[in-house]
Amino acid sequence: MYGVRHHFQEEFPNFSGTISSLKKSDPQFATLLSRYDETDKKIYGIEAQSRPVTDDYVEFLKKERLRLKDRLYSMITKR
Repeated sequence: MYGVRHHFQEEFPNFSGTISSLKKSDPQFATLLSRYDETDKKIYGIEAQSRPVTDDYVEFLKKERLRLKDRLYSMITKR
């Protein structure tokens, strides 16, 4: 959706306990989650404030967010 934050925890509410646990116990997960949040904030800022950027840059950010989301989801489902 355009101009909406995509909080990882809200995307997967059934895994909230696992996400909280991994944030505290797995440094790699915590780093990836932080990168996901930062990327999501950038996208939101661009969309909500109509900041002038190229379409290629927005597409790059959205693909990066999706790549991070896939990696994080893989980690929470393997636990």
